[in-house]
Amino acid sequence: MSKFTRLGNELYTGKRSIDFVGRKWTWYAISGVIIVAAILGLSIRGLNMGMDFTGGSQYTVTVSGTVDQGVADKVRTAVGGAGVEAAADPTVTTSGQHNLIVRTKSMSTSENRTVVAAITKATGAAADDISQDHVGASWGKEVATKAIEGLIIFLIAVSIFIAAYTRQWKMSAAALVALAHDVLITVGVYALSGFEVTPATVTGFLTILGFSLYDTVVVFDKIKENTKNLRGSKRSFAQASNLAVNQTLVRSINTSTVALIPVAAILWVSAVQLGTSTLKDLALALFVGMAAGTYSSIFIATPLFVQLKSREPEVVDSEKRAQRARQVDPYAFVPAATDSEAPLSETGALENPEELRDDADEAPGGGVRRAPVAPQDRRPARPVREGGTAGRPQPSRQPRSKRGK
Repeated sequence: MSKFTRLGNELYTGKRSIDFVGRKWTWYAISGVIIVAAILGLSIRGLNMGMDFTGGSQYTVTVSGTVDQGVADKVRTAVGGAGVEAAADPTVTTSGQHNLIVRTKSMSTSENRTVVAAITKATGAAADDISQDHVGASWGKEVATKAIEGLIIFLIAVSIFIAAYTRQWKMSAAALVALAHDVLITVGVYALSGFEVTPATVTGFLTILGFSLYDTVVVFDKIKENTKNLRGSKRSFAQASNLAVNQTLVRSINTSTVALIPVAAILWVSAVQLGTSTLKDLALALFVGMAAGTYSSIFIATPLFVQLKSREPEVVDSEKRAQRARQVDPYAFVPAATDSEAPLSETGALENPEELRDDADEAPGGGVRRAPVAPQDRRPARPVREGGTAGRPQPSRQPRSKRGK
């Protein structure tokens, strides 16, 4: 734990730094691969829309014995062979150890009785043990329309809030791209996994968008703080932004870990042990969206924002100042003596002084290193002789009481 704390302190002070902004194309490529896989999953498999969106009938059957896949197949065959066209291709899934869920298309009252009779005959359950839910197609379309409207209103409100808070539309654009990134990945996971999309899933979508936005705003607020006095700093805008990501990295990891652990537990219990669809759909959306939101706030939003700002005059000037600060003074360069330098004669003078004068080397930074001055151009060293005051007694410091005695 002490190592992790020390790492966080070094990242915050800038002693250690991870180049998130400079390696932006690597992060873009990783996200691009994931998004392409999500789009392929959507185009090939599509979303498994729940009954609340498509309309239909759902029967929840409680049986006395243990439910397994053999019982589910038996019920599917019985309902499909009941002679009802709307129930010709039912969906039968297990829910826990004693429950079955049967879904069909919308049907009339008489057809509903026929399906209930087929279920009771196949499972041996009484009619009172079957819970029925019926949703019309028009109601399902209205639910889907309201969900899309809520998502659009949320995105508009987010854009206005970020633009008003940061007073920079480029921050809003980067945050919206990060949100779209999270939504695409989450939707792609739903398509690839085959999980059913229900109103609980829409609730999960809105929740993860808020979580992703919160994490992104925290990083942007730190960028705003680091770049407040950009003209008086030796860091460029990209360096100050990268420092902001490093300073909030540990906080983002801690927050995401604390949030993901209970969501993962809910997902495991609901999907594996209980089979409860509502918790399962909500937990999957939360888990995938939170993980994607943490990734996008660190690897996507900030590098994209810096890239959008890279052509502004103030940002260009900060980059030039940072480059000048990194340059080395050419006249402060002192080369070490090597065997290739011109040898000295027995008297201490250079054998070919003019060769060094005419052959000045270029110093680092584009300057020219001055050629050394030949020893014969200097005055010869004289031996040290005693001065005229040699041998005289030197004054010594005495107390005031003894002075003049």
